[in-house]
Amino acid sequence: MDKKKDMRIRSKVISEGVNRVPNRSMLRAVGFTDDDFKKPMIGIASTWSEVTPCNIHIDELAKQAKAGAKDGGGAPMIFNTITVSDGIAMGHEGMFYSLPSREVIADSIETVANAERLDGIVAIGGCDKTTPACVMAIARMNVPSVYVYGGTIQPGKLDGKDIDIVSSFEAVGQYQEGIIDDEQLYKVECHACPGAGACGGMYTANTMAAAVEALGMSIPGSSSTPAINKYKESECRQAGELVVSLLENDIYPRDIMTKKAFENAITVVMVLGGSTNAILHLLAMAHSADVDLTLDDFERVRQNVPHLADLKPSGKYVMQDLFEVGGVPAVMKLLHEQGLLHGDCITVTGKTIAQNLESVSPLKDGQQVIRPFSEPFKKTGPLVVLKGNLAPEGAVAKMSGQKISRFEGPARVYDSEDEATKAIEDNLIKEGDVLVIRHVGPKGGPGMPEMLSITAMIVGRGLGGKVALMTDGRFSGGSHGFVIGHVSPEAHVGGPIGLLKEGDTITIDSDTQEINFNLTESELEERAKAWVKPAPKFRKGMLSKYTRLVSSSSKGAVTDLEE
Repeated sequence: MDKKKDMRIRSKVISEGVNRVPNRSMLRAVGFTDDDFKKPMIGIASTWSEVTPCNIHIDELAKQAKAGAKDGGGAPMIFNTITVSDGIAMGHEGMFYSLPSREVIADSIETVANAERLDGIVAIGGCDKTTPACVMAIARMNVPSVYVYGGTIQPGKLDGKDIDIVSSFEAVGQYQEGIIDDEQLYKVECHACPGAGACGGMYTANTMAAAVEALGMSIPGSSSTPAINKYKESECRQAGELVVSLLENDIYPRDIMTKKAFENAITVVMVLGGSTNAILHLLAMAHSADVDLTLDDFERVRQNVPHLADLKPSGKYVMQDLFEVGGVPAVMKLLHEQGLLHGDCITVTGKTIAQNLESVSPLKDGQQVIRPFSEPFKKTGPLVVLKGNLAPEGAVAKMSGQKISRFEGPARVYDSEDEATKAIEDNLIKEGDVLVIRHVGPKGGPGMPEMLSITAMIVGRGLGGKVALMTDGRFSGGSHGFVIGHVSPEAHVGGPIGLLKEGDTITIDSDTQEINFNLTESELEERAKAWVKPAPKFRKGMLSKYTRLVSSSSKGAVTDLEE
């Protein structure tokens, strides 16, 4: 049977025929009428939760999406999935669950939508993992779908300055260093997060929202509309209407999520100076969509895209500032005019990128958030893929805000984040060192924990850019400094990072895109022979299953990769 035709009749499996009376009885109990059984069933996948400000408002947005789908001629139903607050999970064992939550969210949306035979999906996300997870599920199912981002938080205000969640992490380092006192630390804590919305800088949540808009899977402007802006409700209503229109016009996610569309997403991430997590998540999303995307594609696109955005963590501004000067659509318009976007890619509006951008106003005159092409922060994108004898499969460095491109120093090797934290607190890490945190990759962590607490401590102690940090784990979008993550293969599977010894000289060069340590091939072989595979940290439960299934970070850390 034709794939698209098959998708068009999914809900009829549970709504037509005399044998379907029990199905219809249950649907009547949740509000269906005779007329509803003639309509496509639209699922509203809500990531509403009270565990994080990123998602606390999404219940109301889901209701708006439901109303839009109903007005558009669908029979909508809201269902929920989980979310994990990365900021709250940071710096302790809770971070083991952050990246695995992406798979749980994607799997749960896929499970509900396929079990209920839903014809279309509106998915609404907020915190970091919800955006890629929703899009992964959408790509797997390939039913007409729209993604809506819950929106960014407003910046907090303290002493006349903008602050945010990263300010809170960095204040801890300043407090430990004696730069600020208890009272000032408390003020930062109380003012950093003023209300609903995802972390405000160009951190992972905003990065991935912008990427998905460039991919064509969300309504133009969705990624930069703040959470508390009333227009966010209108976006959700529009998304509900659009899903029915996409169904009527046979436009499916994999029609939208093409290789060229992913190149558009990479382009926007690079120009905005987005999170290193974008590489991990875009690889996973492409895998779900059956698009062949590799680290080499990121490098190829990066070479032609400048870094123009003066956005936190390395810059001055936050997503709300970008919204006020034109938002992501205005940035995309600028990129399209420069020939850096594939304008012929179809989007959830039913129009192409180029057609969507025709009605978009350019960036406001005099704005300071996005630099002109003649004055870039970097002439090429700041997310650099490195390879060498320390990372044969690749590693990722974020070079935005860095004045140096090469770092060489002795390895200070730790097998956990806790050990590295204590070393920093005890002033064992000095200028010129390369701090290595290993056995924290997808399998070894498990869950590839983020190192925001570590990077914030380094910055807070005045060592930003003076100490390099390398890990087979990953970084928060809020991390900045000379940091290299996603080192692959990871230590847990015998990667060279697991063979490092204290004092080995490490050389990191973003210009030559190399990451090496001073060992000969024969010395590496000797160390590899002596290596012993560590026991898994978890033998029961979700993390045990995740450890067995998860792929390398160079493949997106997915759990459904064929052997």
